[in-house]
Amino acid sequence: DTDGSMVLDYGPRKFTVGFDEQLKPFVIDEDGTRRKVLPKPGAKDDEDLAPQAYKLFAGLKKDVKTVAADQVRRLERAMVTGRRWSAHEFTELFAAHPLLWHLVRRLVWGIYDHGGDLVGSFRLAEDRTLADVEDDTFTLDEADASVTVGVAHPVHLGESVARWGELFADYEILQPFPQLGREVHHLTDEDRAATTLPRFEDTPIPIGRVLGLVHRGWDRGTPQDGGVEPWITKALPDGRVVVLDLDPGIAVGYVDAWPEVKITRAWVSDDLNHYYRHKNAGHPFEGIDPVAASELLADLTMLVGGRVDDGSANGGSA
Repeated sequence: DTDGSMVLDYGPRKFTVGFDEQLKPFVIDEDGTRRKVLPKPGAKDDEDLAPQAYKLFAGLKKDVKTVAADQVRRLERAMVTGRRWSAHEFTELFAAHPLLWHLVRRLVWGIYDHGGDLVGSFRLAEDRTLADVEDDTFTLDEADASVTVGVAHPVHLGESVARWGELFADYEILQPFPQLGREVHHLTDEDRAATTLPRFEDTPIPIGRVLGLVHRGWDRGTPQDGGVEPWITKALPDGRVVVLDLDPGIAVGYVDAWPEVKITRAWVSDDLNHYYRHKNAGHPFEGIDPVAASELLADLTMLVGGRVDDGSANGGSA
């Protein structure tokens, strides 16, 4: 239904379908009991309605399963890449969507000016009204073209992360991916002046972690001699790319050929053509967008198993 629910009619019994923070459907019976599984039709149920409702729910579970993970990943990617929508688009595509709104209401959304600065934040309540961090009514002017809406990154939320976390905890709102509880990392003064990040280099890394970077927005390099991909890259908002040179690299078609690899160099390039990348001395990390820097350092910390501690991480609560 347009309100984001579905009623399954068994005749003498009715069940309401809801969705959790991962868009997994669950069932609530008439006395408010939550069930993970829809009961099979019984002898007292309507012989026509009940089988149809049971079949409908089975189809719903199958359909949602195919799209849920993609939609969760899509919204997380929107947060880390700075994807923005107009206020009207937010209302039409997210707040009013009968399925997506279940994810939307579990996130903190930001209002951004044309300079990219956060000027406000809000959440979508269960009654589809908007509320701010003080739980007061928030008004989103759909006619205001001077601002855009996006999934707020904790880098932008700053000190309000803790207050949002307390509010979500009070309402027992679980998030579809780490937002308020996401660790925030900052480049050190030494990092910003440097052209490499040596503290992440020369540590043995399981090849599976490196391959997992693809799901975090990284691109595997072009195969070179012997079908080996000797680097992996991540695009930055300013058009440059972060390059991780790998030793020995990723063997195409046989990724387990080397169970572990090492980062020999982590650097910033302005050229996507890395065949002659050794001629590029790299650029200082100074000037990288704070959100991109935080996500980059989180990725690198994950790669080396969380063994890097530069004292720059701090987590919010959720």
